[in-house]
Amino acid sequence: MADLLPTCGYFLLLLYLIQRSGFFRAPGLGKRTIGALFLLKVAAGTFLWGVYTFHYTDRLNADIYKFYDDGNIMYGALYGHPLDFLRMITGIGSEAPHISTQYYGVMNNWYRQHDTGYYNDAHTMIRFNALLRVFSFGIFHVHTVFFAFLALTGQVAMYKAFLQWVPELPKAWMAGLFLWPSVLLWSSGPIKEALLFFGWGIFLLQVLRRMQGPLPWTGWAWMTLGLLVQFTLKSYVLACMLPGLLALWWCRRTDGRRAGPKFIALYAAAIAAALVLPLLSPGLDVVAIIQQKQRDMLGVVEAVSPGSYVPTDRMALGAMGLLKTMPHALYLTFLSPLVSWDIGALGLLGALENAVLLALVPVAWLWRRPWGRVDRPMFFFCASFCLALALLIGWTTPVVGALIRYRIPILPFYTLALLLVADPDKVRRHLPFLRQ
Repeated sequence: MADLLPTCGYFLLLLYLIQRSGFFRAPGLGKRTIGALFLLKVAAGTFLWGVYTFHYTDRLNADIYKFYDDGNIMYGALYGHPLDFLRMITGIGSEAPHISTQYYGVMNNWYRQHDTGYYNDAHTMIRFNALLRVFSFGIFHVHTVFFAFLALTGQVAMYKAFLQWVPELPKAWMAGLFLWPSVLLWSSGPIKEALLFFGWGIFLLQVLRRMQGPLPWTGWAWMTLGLLVQFTLKSYVLACMLPGLLALWWCRRTDGRRAGPKFIALYAAAIAAALVLPLLSPGLDVVAIIQQKQRDMLGVVEAVSPGSYVPTDRMALGAMGLLKTMPHALYLTFLSPLVSWDIGALGLLGALENAVLLALVPVAWLWRRPWGRVDRPMFFFCASFCLALALLIGWTTPVVGALIRYRIPILPFYTLALLLVADPDKVRRHLPFLRQ
């Protein structure tokens, strides 16, 4: 009960901020709706806490506790050794021997078992939780409220960024952005996905605004913050999207002519760069890193025997290994959740969500608008990003439970692609609750 008062206090404070801030004003998305979405996200984050507290009781391996517990260790230096705390938070001088011994060496997630040479995104999460600990009084649910708010902020930014492409279907875009069950669950707790949506949303909003005209310095600042958040958390999501963003900018400069070839050219250039990078530095061998990630995951499978594992052969080395396993990778990302319906409530929910995901494709095709009326640059942007990230996830993740979580960045753009294809008049005629 003692935890309830500060948690509710922060929730009400952030809800008040939502009601007062002009940022949370968007056509088709009223402040009451945003407030209800915030409450829903906090409830989903609390449900996630319940799952990892009462069902999966291994705290050391529970993602919602990993960074929270390590953040408490970092926070412990604040009052006794504030300079150590400042070093660890900023990363400046943080490799001093006594810091590694007294703090990092005690944490369970600062050093990862398999080091690929890239930035360890656990560091960002631990530091952020340590900062939140200053305000949370050590109450876990306060962290849930703040993470849910940040994810909501990023999703509102994404809603505003892309609404101009589907202005006739704001309710459908809102549902596809906020209400997929896996998105709601995995972007609402104190885990990486919540911060990813925050950084992702504020970055994309400013990038698309810049494509339409000059940005003020505040816009550049928000874009830089969003870029840094993505780069220090899940940089592979950003890598899958950047060629599409460049192609979208190229199309805008040329009035959208020959959009398909432009997207193919930019992604082909990205693939060529990935193959050339190892010649510059062995640590930049993207193909080897992907294959190492798959081997690491298969090693985890052997150690813990997860119930949602889909039998997967180890990839052959080199680019041909990726090429040969592309069909299986796409099967894992888009179809494998259908076989997990019998592994518990979350498995059943994932299977039902996936069934809806697949069923929307023929529905959008039946209700399609003429191809000439489809915004092809934006459609290719959504489709190319979904395909690139789907391949990357499928190549590295043969466990359905983890895969459903990792693929949530795909779902908003999957929805947007279908809405771009569908005829708004036909959608509203068959689904009257989507009328404005």
